[in-house]
Amino acid sequence: MDKETLTLTSVGYALVGLVYLGFALRLLSMGALSAPRNKSALYLLMAVVFSALWGVCQLLSVFSVWWLLLGNLADVLRYACWFGFMLALCRSSRDGSLPPGMVWLPTMAWILVGVSLTTQLLAPFGFAALGDMRATALMCAMALPVLALVLLEQIYRNVTEDSRWNVKPLSLGLAGLFLFDLYLYSQAVLFKFLDGDALSVRGAVHAMMVFLLLLSTTRRRDWISSIRISQKAAFHSATLLVAGAYLIFISAVGYYVRYFGGEWGRALQVGVVFSALIALMVLALSASFRAKLRVLVGKHFFRYRYDYREEWLKFTQTLSSNNAPQDMGQQVVRALADMLDSPGGGLWMKSTGESAFRQTAHWNQAATSVKEDAESSFCQFLVRRGWVINLEEYRSFSKRYGDLVLPVWLQDVVQAWLIVPLTAGDELIGFVILARARTNIEVNWEVNDLLKTAGRQAASYLAQMRATEALLEVRKFDAFNRMSAFVVHDLKNIVTQLSLMLKNAKRLHANPEFQQDMLMTVENSLDRMRQLMLQLREGATPPGTAVGVDLGAIVQRISLVASKRGRHLEITQADRIVTRGHEERLERIIGHIVQNAFDATDSSGRVWLTLDRHNGQARIEIGDTGHGMSEEFVQERLFKPFQTTKQAGMGIGAYESFQYVQELGGKILVNSALNKGTLVTLLLPLFEVHQGSDLHILGTS
Repeated sequence: MDKETLTLTSVGYALVGLVYLGFALRLLSMGALSAPRNKSALYLLMAVVFSALWGVCQLLSVFSVWWLLLGNLADVLRYACWFGFMLALCRSSRDGSLPPGMVWLPTMAWILVGVSLTTQLLAPFGFAALGDMRATALMCAMALPVLALVLLEQIYRNVTEDSRWNVKPLSLGLAGLFLFDLYLYSQAVLFKFLDGDALSVRGAVHAMMVFLLLLSTTRRRDWISSIRISQKAAFHSATLLVAGAYLIFISAVGYYVRYFGGEWGRALQVGVVFSALIALMVLALSASFRAKLRVLVGKHFFRYRYDYREEWLKFTQTLSSNNAPQDMGQQVVRALADMLDSPGGGLWMKSTGESAFRQTAHWNQAATSVKEDAESSFCQFLVRRGWVINLEEYRSFSKRYGDLVLPVWLQDVVQAWLIVPLTAGDELIGFVILARARTNIEVNWEVNDLLKTAGRQAASYLAQMRATEALLEVRKFDAFNRMSAFVVHDLKNIVTQLSLMLKNAKRLHANPEFQQDMLMTVENSLDRMRQLMLQLREGATPPGTAVGVDLGAIVQRISLVASKRGRHLEITQADRIVTRGHEERLERIIGHIVQNAFDATDSSGRVWLTLDRHNGQARIEIGDTGHGMSEEFVQERLFKPFQTTKQAGMGIGAYESFQYVQELGGKILVNSALNKGTLVTLLLPLFEVHQGSDLHILGTS
């Protein structure tokens, strides 16, 4: 070891001795020895003291090899104290008893500590009969941080939200210590020597982690309020432990191959390690392996197989993960299958107007066209009993299911395993057929109850989806009926116009002006009917994009039509006023209001139209001296469909006008009195033409 490396190592271990000594004094000032029943505080104090002793011994190891031996022993003892501290935390909220999934950890911890102390004592003396003790000591040194990380993961994963803030610095500090040691000794096991650079900074790294441990003591003195173990946490811990044990085993195999492999030892070691890592990845990604491990953990470490809170949250999340109604069936199948690690399944439901169940969704299973009559004995059994049918049990002990007779098509499905009824009240919404699970699962009362409850929940989801689809269909019909009423209203106006023309044709058929006017009327009517047909195909909104519309031009065309019908419209028009909208629809609305004014006014009365700007809006005032409307009719009925004062009207025009003006961001104001007349005011947004735009060029050309 060169001078610079020796200096760095000495400084690091000196810091370890100082900071851990300061940490121990702080714990004593906090009363670590005053509460003998608080084992976690006692173990913590011992771990800190042995850590300080370890740092001092490592610092003095340059003078004698016996100091190095004492330092290694102190290193193992501090790990033992950390084990005791973390196990005491796990026992703190359970009256001194560990959760069922952790009862094996103390035994494993103390066996590992004992073996580590033995190997550290024997390694310097080189007992050939016992093999290479130095290699065994390195293996134990690597196993210690692996087990410590497992315990630390259990603590952090299972603390309450209130305690997680308290324990987070502690977890980070200890994780830093253990991970660094794991890296150091795994490298040593693989390559048969300690990394000098990593070894020189080990003391400094351990000294820096102390500040995180100190931070935890300032947050809360009892370190943690409560801790519990869940199946999920046990599964992850078991997985981590299996992976750690596997890596330790592979390290030992790699060391053996390198030691006895001669010239090919190095190459064989690399090949073995790489192949082992690939195998570990395959196992980690294997759904069957995870399922078997989960069953093993649940069977041997827990009274109940399922964590119902976790299962229900996962089930609900799966059902709500896709909002598309057409995918809801598949989500139901997947949610039920995930509960039992089933690889697939299918959903049978009745379609609207059908009396038989057919497959409406499937997941990882081939589609089928078979149907099952809703009145069959099989479906009636599901309605009457509501049982989850285990087909494997049925084939062996059919008498347990009484008078149940399976359909012929179902008996031929090889992968069929469980049939889960989906009932909402007394109604059978459908049923799900699940494929055989990836691992052997005992279908007991717990599984049956879980599936029955989940089936009812899924049935409510499907019933809600069906009700939503029916509501959407009703709304579509309502929209179509409303649009049809608009179309019928426009057709009525066209028929009225053509009838008037036909009435005058008998008298004026030889008049050239009438003939020309008749051709224009027919052409206009044909164009409007084409627009209506297009509107029926594409929806209630006329095709095209809302653009700038010249209201003055519309008013002039409406006045011309009125004069041809023998009525006079008084027009007061300001400068050119442009609004935004569909020209044909705006003309129809304004024309409808003008026509209503003429219908309500005798030939001797007045009908006028004023077009100007008012408060940044386009204002159209249409007034008449007709019979007017009551205030009650204007407030409650005027703008509702199928409400009218005419004997032969549908009451659609006013409703359409109100709806469209609202869409444009405008308003309709009505001021009317019986036998005095009506004033209708349309306020429409102005279409601002900005310089440089194409519309500006067109408007000023």
